[in-house]
Amino acid sequence: MAVATVAALLAALGGALWLAARRFLGPSVQRLHGSEHSSFMHGKTVLITGANSGLGRATAAELLRLGARVIMGCRDLERAEEAAGQLRRELRQAGGPEPGPSSGGAGELVVKHLDLASLRSVRAFCQEMLQEEPQLDVLINNAGIFQCPYMKTEDGFEMQFGVNHLGHFLLTNLLLGLLKSSAPSRIVVVSSKLYKYGDINFEDLNSEQSYNKSFCYSRSKLANILFTRELARRLEGTNVTVNVLHPGIVRTNLGRHIHIPLLVKPLFNLVSWAFFKTPLEGAQTSIYLASSPEVEGVSGKYFGDCKEEELLPKAMDESVARKLWDISEVMVGILK
Repeated sequence: MAVATVAALLAALGGALWLAARRFLGPSVQRLHGSEHSSFMHGKTVLITGANSGLGRATAAELLRLGARVIMGCRDLERAEEAAGQLRRELRQAGGPEPGPSSGGAGELVVKHLDLASLRSVRAFCQEMLQEEPQLDVLINNAGIFQCPYMKTEDGFEMQFGVNHLGHFLLTNLLLGLLKSSAPSRIVVVSSKLYKYGDINFEDLNSEQSYNKSFCYSRSKLANILFTRELARRLEGTNVTVNVLHPGIVRTNLGRHIHIPLLVKPLFNLVSWAFFKTPLEGAQTSIYLASSPEVEGVSGKYFGDCKEEELLPKAMDESVARKLWDISEVMVGILK
């Protein structure tokens, strides 16, 4: 009886919060509309990492709706193919562009295997891309892992730093030539507001001396921002832009490694429904940076809710950004 009472109280409290949020807050971001976005993206080729669920899936769905040709770079091919099938059905039901000889690739969806926890997989993926794809208009570095127990990638890197930063670092560098030849082109990097709690400890980038899953996630997200700013500096004059964003707090499976006590779950679920963004809402800034004419030529900036935001000084430290770049080149084998 006590358990039932607690559960009922939690449900009631969560329901009240949900109603309050729906009544007073409303959706935080409006879905992007406008013919200018559709005409801008029609037939463009977009690569999205981790596109089979969450933010990546929502981003893929919207860019498909806008007429883009979307390549899903995913670790789990079975889940990716299932998601792709669902996206194709949704596009047809919505009356979206049908792929074909006259469509210029509009609405086409391609699934490719990409495991960012394996530098070997990243290189194989990029080799396939360079052989098969004549152009790449937008690269969206979306995939990520969040607060996992201490694990290492295939190459011996701490998992969060290895996937969130190093895997995308190598991917982007190997595809830079294709992006440059496709210019004007864009790179979009998904970071997090939690970068504020991270630091770049060059003495222990691999977290072998100590590991805190929260701080290490924040470190990888700070690395995303420093990488973006240094890449923007290196890309000046190439007509390739790169910007970084935070999506806000979104209801996705990214938090699958977070343990929530059983009795608290009903309250957590209701609060998340009330206060967290949907994947579609969270994806709006990624979609905006990929498709909006408003940010054409804008590079090296940090966005949230489709607006430029200020960064903490540690995320704008040029000397740290350059040192991180140089060390990352060695770690992924670009420089020996």
